[in-house]
Amino acid sequence: MNKASSTGTVIDGDTAAALIQPLTGLVVSAGAAILAVNRRAMKIDGKVDGSPVTEADLAADRIIADGLARLVPGVPVLSEERVHQAKPPYDGSFFLIDPLDGTKEFVAGRREFTVNLALVTNGTPLLGIIGAPALGLIWRGLVGRGAERLTTGEGSVAEPIRTRTLPRRGDPWTAAVSRSHGDSRTEAFIASRPGAIRQVLGSAVKFSRVAEGGADIYPRLAPTCEWDVAAGHAVVTAAGGKVTDAQGADLRFGKGREGLEGQQAFIVPEFIAWGDPAAARDR
Repeated sequence: MNKASSTGTVIDGDTAAALIQPLTGLVVSAGAAILAVNRRAMKIDGKVDGSPVTEADLAADRIIADGLARLVPGVPVLSEERVHQAKPPYDGSFFLIDPLDGTKEFVAGRREFTVNLALVTNGTPLLGIIGAPALGLIWRGLVGRGAERLTTGEGSVAEPIRTRTLPRRGDPWTAAVSRSHGDSRTEAFIASRPGAIRQVLGSAVKFSRVAEGGADIYPRLAPTCEWDVAAGHAVVTAAGGKVTDAQGADLRFGKGREGLEGQQAFIVPEFIAWGDPAAARDR
């Protein structure tokens, strides 16, 4: 149940389970709005950090914001597109949204862009939904209750997903890596364990591949933002994996970085999504 406390509204597992279907509906609607935008004619602006924002980002954000206001009035929402309104720290429960993750992929005409929606409770992602509208897929998970992949459209099918055990040292293993955001630390980390097959992907699809057992690990040892990570964190964890920093410590969300504002207040310096939690412990 939802309960109010001195730290804000707390949404527990049972309430989150009841919300997952209507929240999935919001992700589907946001994805449809993105697909309805003409990529060849759309307006593209630049943010302060130089990253692009399009009318598709804003349309998806409006749909999710309006839907959350109806479904869970009073629960805070932190969205990439409205980070200037953020008021950290976010205690209790809040929603963390990236209405269009992989804008560069979207602008380039590729299909690996996603809608990311996470419910964070007490600093840890509890529920995550990753919609890939151009792929016709949704991955979602509730920590402690499992994860699944859904195909969208007529005859929609849901199937349980689970991470896989990391192959023995010396055997081939698969690392999901970013198409648009490579960095030397991540490459050095992958190279330290020979035999890696690099699976190049865009957006939060990389988390999804780990969650469904299609990749063993997704390391990013360079800064990114909390809304890029939270939904994937929940899905991977719900599927049996673990997400840590490079030292194996847990990540915390919504607290804000002291003295910083806007996007810079919600930076994740580094993370590793492990399909095999034992590998995270033994690293």
